[in-house]
Order: sequence, then structure tokens, then C-alpha cells
Amino acid sequence: MHDRQQPADEETGLGRLAATVDRLRRQVREAHAAADGRALIELAKGILVERLRLSPVEAARQLAALAERASLTPLELAADIVNEAAQDRLTEAAGRFLTEAGGGGGSPVRQDEPEDPSAAVRLRTAESGILSARDTQAVSESLLEHALAPLGATAVAVWAAGGDGSLTLAGSAGFATGQAMRWRYVPPGVATPARQALVERRSVWFGDLSEAGLPSIGHHAGDRAGRVAVPAGTGGRILGVLEISWPHRLRPQPPQIERQVEALAELVAHTLESHPLIAPPLPDSELVDLANGLHDPVLILRPHLDVDGRLADFRIQHTNAGFVDFAGRPRSAVHGALLLEAYPMAAGEGGLFEKVEHVHATGEPFRAERMPLTALIDEVPLTAIADVSISRHGDTVLMVWRVLDEAARVAGLLQHAQRLGRIGGFEENLVTAEITWSAHLYSLLGLPPTASPIPLQQLPRHTHPDDALAIVRFLRTLLHRHLPTSVAFRFQRPDGVSRHIRVVAEPVLDAHGALLSVRGAYQDISAQHWTEVALAATRDQLAHSEQQSAARNRLALQLQHAIMPPTHGPIEAFDLKIAVRYRPAEGEHLVGGDWYDCVVLPSKQVLLSIGDVAGHGIDAATGMVVLRNALRGLATTGAGPAQLLTWLNLVAHHLTEQVTATAICALFDPVTRTLRWARAGHFPPIMIRDRQASEIPLIDGLLLGALSDAHYEEGSLHLEKDDVLLMYTDGLIERKDRSLEHSQRHLLTVAETATATTGTLEQRLDHLFTYSKSDTDDDTCVIAIQLR
Repeated sequence: MHDRQQPADEETGLGRLAATVDRLRRQVREAHAAADGRALIELAKGILVERLRLSPVEAARQLAALAERASLTPLELAADIVNEAAQDRLTEAAGRFLTEAGGGGGSPVRQDEPEDPSAAVRLRTAESGILSARDTQAVSESLLEHALAPLGATAVAVWAAGGDGSLTLAGSAGFATGQAMRWRYVPPGVATPARQALVERRSVWFGDLSEAGLPSIGHHAGDRAGRVAVPAGTGGRILGVLEISWPHRLRPQPPQIERQVEALAELVAHTLESHPLIAPPLPDSELVDLANGLHDPVLILRPHLDVDGRLADFRIQHTNAGFVDFAGRPRSAVHGALLLEAYPMAAGEGGLFEKVEHVHATGEPFRAERMPLTALIDEVPLTAIADVSISRHGDTVLMVWRVLDEAARVAGLLQHAQRLGRIGGFEENLVTAEITWSAHLYSLLGLPPTASPIPLQQLPRHTHPDDALAIVRFLRTLLHRHLPTSVAFRFQRPDGVSRHIRVVAEPVLDAHGALLSVRGAYQDISAQHWTEVALAATRDQLAHSEQQSAARNRLALQLQHAIMPPTHGPIEAFDLKIAVRYRPAEGEHLVGGDWYDCVVLPSKQVLLSIGDVAGHGIDAATGMVVLRNALRGLATTGAGPAQLLTWLNLVAHHLTEQVTATAICALFDPVTRTLRWARAGHFPPIMIRDRQASEIPLIDGLLLGALSDAHYEEGSLHLEKDDVLLMYTDGLIERKDRSLEHSQRHLLTVAETATATTGTLEQRLDHLFTYSKSDTDDDTCVIAIQLR
């Protein structure tokens, strides 16, 4: 019985022990928080002593009285006093929301809504904890407890940036111990959120880290967790990265929260500077000795900060004994100067200054071969090609370059020219039988570098049989007649591939005219040959396409003229006088889909319609025929204009191939003298009454063919005697250099002028066409009706 009870007793004892440990830990945290709070209050009391000339006791009483009067706790008032005195980055972060910023979680915040009053306390308390922390691990714990947990964050990591671009975990809180051990070091080049913030030198926010696909400490596949990585640096130099984790998807944060996080990162930078985890850099004296020991030119650069503490330039602190400026200037011309003063051309985008700034900020070294370096001497740019190496040592940047000599530079250019031009040079000594090939010629002819060069006399063995005669003529001209020559032939490579090659050669003769050697070059012209073949085929196809296009344009023009001839006499129906004008495009390829129709229906109403099919050519012309005839047939049903356009839209959408068009459909009742009309994306008609021209109020209506289900409004207009109504297509007003609104206003002016200066309706239309300022050579239709 006693044995059976023992495990329960042990379990009870272990539970009590765990509870005791948790209680002690909580008491330690509370003690630390109280200590940080006391430190903040003591700092505020010190400010009151200095500003108000009070004793410490009086300052304590004054602080308590002010807090009670302001309905604040002493800790909150202490934070406000420190903010007012410091006016630093933390003060800015603890200020009010920007008026245009959103609130927490993305909800809008009113202009008069203040920030959470505990923000200042949290940030200043975190600052006190960081300043009193013994190492970076303690800093991480203080950050999470005082500043980040109230924001909903559950974990934080502080990364120290190495000189090679690596990241070392300097401290963490909220992550499992095993995670911290596995992520204690991140090699250079591994993509992580902290690495991205380091390289881009900006804060990187991830609403859901799983969507970014970047691994990081404490993150598991499938976790929908938010992350932010913020560079921690001072004076333009990034010492590390502050990474914060949320247990849920993170919504966009307001600028206020972003400023708080950036202010905390700045505190972390001071901690990394005070408690360096990475090996300390070389002392200045040793760095100078190292530079002086190098034979290549060396610049030791120090950051030059502006009055706000931001990086503005780099001071050339030292030049080594072997320094030779690539522009020919002595050491004294650049020593002690600012980098952009000595080398102003380095300020270009992607130039030398940007590389130096990136190395100084991230610690990631930069190396480049054949980089152009430019100096401005007496306003004349001088450029040299050099191999460049830039590295950071503490707060100092070391830049080394090696200018390529002219011989190496020319040889390198020649190699690149041969590679780009697919050219290989050769020289064959006919006296000693020695043959010299350039390195690129072996790969050009499909031979390994260890193969023996092919003599000119053996070229026929490697030539396509159809080109053998051309090679024989080439060799006879070169070797027997001693004349420079060239030939193009098909070379049969050992790998079975046939290439089109051009060989150019010239003889080298002695003083007596005897042939000593031959030198020249082979060039692979296969791409050029096949390009010429393709161009010939393309020319034939283009000529055929042009013939087909011309035939289609002629057919479209004939179809358009057959349905709507350019000239049309006046039409009279009941009390209406109708005049129409149609002006086709001058170019056959611009034949469009403009159309009009005027017909008396069986109901004794007059159908007036005008439209414009999108596009040009045979498709637009045939689309115009379909819509015009369909509308005429539908109008015999007696339906109103809105219903007719609804049906016509179904025709355009379902019974044609991708035809869209604008249109106006109007029905005039001669008994009531009422004009009912509807529009499908077309310009509204113009009414001229009492010599005043104005547009009819616009009604809604989507262009035909855009959607299968479209709604069209119907308007009504009562015509009076001598009223003139104009309907037109965009070819009458459209200009390349003016907006449609401007052109429409000009049309109203011309219409009024035509009314005042001309007589008949046909003359008024002629006046419109004469004084319209369209310049697009598009089809144009105009219908004018006048009530007598």
C-alpha cells in the first residue's frame, strides 16, 4: 500500500516544485520590471532637478504632484518627461499617430485619436532594461517583455552581422532552446528574412512568412505566422538585424508601429556595438600596416556623417605607399578628401560609391573584375579598367584596385571579340610546317584543345562535296597566285555537325616574292546563312500577305460603297427633311465600319440609325452589314429604340465574331412629332434650335457586343418647326492632338455658324465637313433631320 502511494507523492512533489519555480521566475520578472521602472522614474527626477533647480526630495514630490494632476501614473509621467527632454528616435516613435495612418489591425484612426498612452512607458522601460542588460541575450528578453509582447509578438531574435555577410544569433527570447541552437549561425548567401533586411537595408514585413517561402528561426512549414526583420545600425553601418515573430497572420501595421519597431532596432544597434559578438576588427594602426604592405593601390575610407547623423560621404583617411591614382594624380591630391570630391563620377547609379556604401552598411565584401573607374580631371572624364575589392573592417572600409595594363586589356578585348564574332585566327608557316591557332578556333571547328591544327592543304577533306571546287579555287589563288582571298563553304566537323564557315587569308612573302607563311581567320557564318534563308522565305510570305491584304481591303471598300454610297440625295418623309453624308477613309486599309440608315417603317414611323463598328478592314465592313440589316429587320416589330438596341446587342454578342460597336437608334412619330431615341456608347445627337446648338442630355447605354446582358435607357424629344438634329460618328471630330471634349465643343461652334451662314440642309452638312478639323482619316457618317 505504501509502495503504490509513493509515485503519487512524487508527482505531487514535482508539481509543487514546478509551481515554486514558476512563482520565482514571475517574481524575478516583476523585480526586473520594477527596477526598470524605478530607473525611468529616477531619470525623470534627475531631469526635474536639473531643469527646475530642485532637490531630489522636492523633485520626487513634484513628480508625484504632476502625475496626480495629469491623472497619470508616476511611470507614465516619467516617460513623458524623458521624451520631452530627449527628443530622440524613441520620442518620435511614442508620438501621436500620423493623421493618415490606420489604427492597430488596419482599422482607421481619427485625427484626434491619441496613441496608446502606455507606448511611451513601454519604449522607455525597454530602453532602461537594454541599457542595464549584461549581454545581448538579456536585451532580447527585455525587448520581448517590455516593448513587443504588448504588440502581440511572442518571440524575438537579435542577429549580429559578420564581415562576410553571415549572421550569428546574438540573443533570442520566446523561441525553443533547440531552435536557438540550430539557428546560432547562418552562412553567407542563405536567404532568410534577416538576410533580406540586411542586403536591402530596409525593414521587411511578412504578413505570412509561409507565403514568402523563407526559412527562419522558430518557423515551421504551414505556420501562418507574421514576421518583421529590421536592420539595426548607426551612422549608415548595419551591425545586425532585429527579427520579431507573431503567432498569427500579421495584418498591415500603421506607421506608428513601424516607427516603434525601427526605434527598438536602433537600441539593438547600440547594444551590438557595446557587446560585440563578432570578433573585433583590426586596430587602425594594424589596418594601416596591412594597407602599406600591399603593392596595389589602397584607400582607407571613414564614414562622413551629416548634422543629422546620416551617412553623407566617406573620408579618404589613408593611402598606402604603393598608391597610384588611375588618373595619374599623386597621393596628396586625394588624401584627406571626401570620396565624392576626389572621384565625383563614382556617384552614378550602380557606381563605385554605391558599392562602398553597401559594403559599409552590410559588411558584405564586394569584388569585381574589369570594373570601369572614372575620374574627372579638369572637367575631362578619364576611365580605367581595374579589378576592385572592397571590404569592411569595423567602421572603416578598405578599397583595393588593380588597373589592367594595356597589353592585358587588348588581349582580353581580342578574346572577347573573337568569341562574340565567332572568329578564330591562324598562322601557317609553310617553311617549317608549324601551325598556330587561337584558342577559340578549336571549339569553332569542333576539335578538342589537344588536337593537331588542320593544314590548309587538307581543307578539302573536311569540306562538303558540293563546295570542294570553291576550296580548290581558294587554295590556288592563295598558294599559287599569292593573292589575298576568301571563300565560304560547309565545314564537316568531327562530331558530324556541318557549319557554314568563311575563311579569309593572305600570303606572307619574303623580299624575293617567295611564299613564307599564310595568316588569316575562320568565321562561323551559320547564323547569318540561315538568317538570309529565313529572310528570303519571309519576303515571299510578306509579299503574298500584302497581296491578300490588298484584295481584302478592295473587297471591304466595294462592300461598303455598295451599301452606303459616298453621295446620297435628300430624303423626305412626312414633315421631315433628311440629309446624309458619308465620307469613306482615303486609304483602302483604313476602311471602317461606320454606317447609317433612314427608312419609313410599316408603322409609319421613321427609323433613324447611325453606328460605328470597332476596327478596320473586311471584318469591320461585314460586321457593319450584319448590324445595319439586323436593326432594320428588328425595327419592323414595332418595338421601341431601347428594346431594339437590347436585341441588337444580343446579335453583336452571339451571332458575330468579337464585334463591338457604338450606335444610336431613333424613331420619329410624325403624328406627335416626338423623337424617341436610345444610345449604345455613341456620342449624343446635337440639337440646333433658334440658331443655338447644344447636345441632347446623355442617357445610359453600353456599347454593343461588350456584354450579353446590357440595359439601355430611352429618351424622348419633342421637335418644333425648323429644329435641326445632327447625328454623327467620331470621324467628324477626332484629332490626334486634341481631346474629344475639345473637338465636341468646336463642333457645336461650327454647327451654329453653319445655321447662321448657309441655307439648305445639304449646304449645312457641306459646311460641317469643310470646317471640321479631324485628322485621323477615318470613315465619317452624318445624318441631319429638319422638321418643316
